[in-house]
Amino acid sequence: MIDQEQRNPEADGSAGAMSRRTLVQGLAVAAGATIAGMGSTSAQTPTPTPAPVGPPTTITTPPRDFGPGGAPTTYFWDPDIIAVDPSFNDLAQPNTAIKRLYTGLLWAEGPAWSAQGRYLVWSDIPNNRQMRYLEDDSRVSVFRSPSNNSNGNTFDFQGRQLSCEHLTRRVTRYEHDGTATVLADSFNGKKLNSPNDVVPHPDGSYWFTDPPYGGQLYEGEPDAGKLNPRIGQPADFVARKRELPTNCYRIDPSGRIDMVVTEEQVPDPNGLCFSPDYKKLYVISTGKGPGDTGPGGKGDMHVFDVGADNKLSNQKLFSDFMIDGVKCGPDGVRADVNGNLWVSSNAGPHVGYNGVTVWSPDGKLLGSIRLPEVCGNVCFGGPKRNRLFMAGSQSLYAVYTATQGAAPG
Repeated sequence: MIDQEQRNPEADGSAGAMSRRTLVQGLAVAAGATIAGMGSTSAQTPTPTPAPVGPPTTITTPPRDFGPGGAPTTYFWDPDIIAVDPSFNDLAQPNTAIKRLYTGLLWAEGPAWSAQGRYLVWSDIPNNRQMRYLEDDSRVSVFRSPSNNSNGNTFDFQGRQLSCEHLTRRVTRYEHDGTATVLADSFNGKKLNSPNDVVPHPDGSYWFTDPPYGGQLYEGEPDAGKLNPRIGQPADFVARKRELPTNCYRIDPSGRIDMVVTEEQVPDPNGLCFSPDYKKLYVISTGKGPGDTGPGGKGDMHVFDVGADNKLSNQKLFSDFMIDGVKCGPDGVRADVNGNLWVSSNAGPHVGYNGVTVWSPDGKLLGSIRLPEVCGNVCFGGPKRNRLFMAGSQSLYAVYTATQGAAPG
């Protein structure tokens, strides 16, 4: 298990300073020595030295309460922020705690930060709505309903919201005047599967993934079998069957749509992001989805070089996300300004491995953030873009960091 004790003690303070852990252990030893001394004076049996008392975490019994009524958990370093490599201490922010901002969702996805509005928007896919968190007073409200079972969201370089919609199988942009523009709903005359995640490029293009996960009754419309996709939908709803492989696409500023990654290269593509210099593209491959005839994805992430002509080359496996023998399945990803990758983790029943894993650009595990739920996606936000928002399965979490997100939204 990724354990708190892996944090580099020297990073808990400057050289010569005493860390919180060292201080607690020292006090415990001193208390034990005092008790032992008293015992020898009175000829009594010495009392065993008590073990240091640590703060509750996701792996304690009872587990930590992340709600507003939970006990304070700053303890200088949050006990659920774990440094695997000493360099992670330059990315994690001391004296801050993971906060659960909201709960009561069915499946949270697609967090995205509006810098102009100073709010976070994210999707509650099965409830067919988008939610909004206001930074000024922490109020949460329904932002858009229905949302066409939207999944991934982001904001482009002009501050316009982009949404990937499962039900309508399209990528939509919400303009400043309140209108909506359909950016992509088909390729070569065939309907898309269910766009999942989208990222903007400084050249005005948008890149998105198109796996089949919207072909579920729970998150969109069923694609096969005895289920009726028209139940619960408007009268003009048109059900469609899957027509395309699971590919990645680029929407040119002219409106042209090009395929950039094939299903053979990255099956069932999910989250994606660019490096800060936009010379690399990271694409996550998740598990087998509705209608897949092949083996599906393996729960890993691939990286490509991005050429001046927007062609991708030199594909490499970035990580298989096996940590301590546990599969920490990736879903969403964001890069910080130093090129480190912050990746959501779905480890299922493996307590202590759900949340976020953090990796260097060369694929080295630096640290993790433990959550009590599966994490579907992440983004950087806040006025300084130094707060990591994490969409858990039923809740929204956030924690301040010592770095900034590299991209808008």
